[in-house]
Amino acid sequence: MKYFIWIGILLGALSINAQQLKGTLKSAAGVPLEDAGIFNKTNGKHNHTNALGEFVLEDTQINDEVSFSRLGYASKTTTITQAHIQNGLNLVLEESSINLDQIVLTSDKKVLTQLVDVDLKQQPVKSSQEILRKVPGLIIGQHAGGGKAEQIFLRGFDVDHGTDVAITVDGMPVNMVSHAHGQGYADLHFVIPETIENVDFGKGPFYAQQGNFNTAGYVDLGLKKRLNTNLISLEAGQFDTRRLLGMFNVLDGQKQAAYLASEVYLTNGPVESPQHFNRINILGRYNTQLAADADLTLTVSHFQSKWDASGQIPQRAVDQGLISRFGAIDDTEGGETSRSNIMLRHKKFLGNGKSWQTDAYVSKYDFKLFSNFTFFLEDPENGDQIMQEEDRSLLGASTVFKNSMATLGNSTFEYEAGLGFRYDNVDDVALSRTLNRKEILERLAYGDVDETNANAFVAATFTSGKFSFEPALRLDYFKFDYVNKLTETYDNKGQEKLAFSPKFNTIFNATENTQLFVKTGIGFHSNDARVVVANSGEAILPAAYGVDFGVITKPAKNLVLNATLWSLFLDQEFVYVGDAGIVEPSGKTRRMGVELGARYQPTDWFYVYTDANYTHARSTEEADGEDYIPLAPDFTAVGGLSLGREQGFSGGLNYRYIDDRAANEDNSIVAEGYFVTDATLNYSTQQWTFGLIVENLFDTEWNETQFATESRLFNENNPVEEIHFTPGTPFYLRGKITYQF
Repeated sequence: MKYFIWIGILLGALSINAQQLKGTLKSAAGVPLEDAGIFNKTNGKHNHTNALGEFVLEDTQINDEVSFSRLGYASKTTTITQAHIQNGLNLVLEESSINLDQIVLTSDKKVLTQLVDVDLKQQPVKSSQEILRKVPGLIIGQHAGGGKAEQIFLRGFDVDHGTDVAITVDGMPVNMVSHAHGQGYADLHFVIPETIENVDFGKGPFYAQQGNFNTAGYVDLGLKKRLNTNLISLEAGQFDTRRLLGMFNVLDGQKQAAYLASEVYLTNGPVESPQHFNRINILGRYNTQLAADADLTLTVSHFQSKWDASGQIPQRAVDQGLISRFGAIDDTEGGETSRSNIMLRHKKFLGNGKSWQTDAYVSKYDFKLFSNFTFFLEDPENGDQIMQEEDRSLLGASTVFKNSMATLGNSTFEYEAGLGFRYDNVDDVALSRTLNRKEILERLAYGDVDETNANAFVAATFTSGKFSFEPALRLDYFKFDYVNKLTETYDNKGQEKLAFSPKFNTIFNATENTQLFVKTGIGFHSNDARVVVANSGEAILPAAYGVDFGVITKPAKNLVLNATLWSLFLDQEFVYVGDAGIVEPSGKTRRMGVELGARYQPTDWFYVYTDANYTHARSTEEADGEDYIPLAPDFTAVGGLSLGREQGFSGGLNYRYIDDRAANEDNSIVAEGYFVTDATLNYSTQQWTFGLIVENLFDTEWNETQFATESRLFNENNPVEEIHFTPGTPFYLRGKITYQF
């Protein structure tokens, strides 16, 4: 506690000016370049440009060598003169192809994020499902007709649909608290993949700005402020798949820009019962500079989707020839969902390294899902179909003050402090037994949830030579209210809880091309409001304790390597099982692992990368042999290569691999692993691009999602527990035509 009091004293210190280099970076078109890296090669000082392209670099002397870099632009190095110190330095960076040479390890704390940005530019995502796959070590799986949020695996977690990964889009939360289907449910299908500018991520609970659900890690998708060009794209292929995309500039000036983007996606999928899947996305985005020291971005979007599904099928039904791998026991599953969003981001720059950033958002969300996991186990006559639904309003805001040039005596440090809140009003959140998606047979759970999360954080960075020390503290306050509508009398139960989450990270910039780091911290995820009420407010914010040791090195300008050893320990928690409407306790768990990555780009037209992850995940309260964590992956690997330039032929290959893993606690039921390869081939000439997309190039037979489930078929006398799976997509060919203007 004394340590954080000392930090508070530092944060209150007055700021004074040291010898500084000030300036701006812009593109050749005069557009400010945000987040460009400024690195003093002489003394190791570094900083970044703000949204107006402005920068300040402390302790800069005459004759210092300073480099300026940003992905997608040719780097520049300048020898500082007296004129630069007195009058400032205003530079123009020329656009160039994305390459590893533009990454300077010591000029950014988020080097791995930059590497993924290179991956994203070299191999753009082909669908919204692929967005999360860009995060090294993150595996996803779909198991409900394409409309349901993906199942997520990261760092030895079966995260389900988002319980232990905090996901945001430009700061707006995607995870839904106290969701009808599961805690932290994160549906990213409202994002048009071509509008994504970058993928910011971090693994482990080490980040002060990240709160609820940040245990295994976080992902924040940054959307483009402006379009480089207008485009229309048409895609068609097997399984009655069609996709139409349009992205159009409305304004395109130096100080303001606006664009519209929309997609329509239709498919019946590879299953025997057509999915009748349809999705529409519409997004509008406006950015402007308010005078000379402020930046405003307004985003409005709407998404809706509807689908049928074949569900998860039991292995025995396939083995007995009752159905094929792409058949169904109950093909009346499916659902519909929609989400409308308004997001506002305002940045105010106060000079001398100080700035405010304020984000606000409002969302309207609807969800209805029909599933049947156990077939005729509970109701031999009507079957076990269930319906989960909710009607949600979500709003929130946050504001962060940042000072990159705070001083105390002769010492300079950085700090940021923020406040925020989130409020979820969830009406008619329900679990019901249904028949043929039409008749409600029984209400199992039905009520209203009101959940509030207020938070505050403070974080600082102290630099001493080649070391950076980053202490931080986050405070979260939760208020849970649940009105049970199944009781005869008014029944409103509420609980309150606080969570303290200290963090401490250390970075050692050994050389310009080698960075070592140690990260420590505590994170948490909240439990469902219905768990909170059922458990009388006990153990409702289970904590996660993490530590990472890692290195990132660049032995050559076109080669980057990274390695991390990590450990994560989770407290006791109580889990609300949305499919059954019950509360299940789960004990303490420990995960340890190693992550390795490599990226190599010998020329501008050839790029190759790979990431491998090994995890040992076990329960700490069970006997040996009975301590497996169901569906926790122990080894995963992803990678790929891309060839070609913007004009002429280009293409790419990428793969993903997940090892066999335990499907239950004693490993008596095993979920089979898989190795799947996808490919793309494009030909670009002037404004036209013609492409082929192949998923599962070698037509591998694989199971995308698997669960150990007890079920009973109509003709069975006794239930059977075994693997139930959703088949992975077979060889899947699509053609694509894009016109840019």
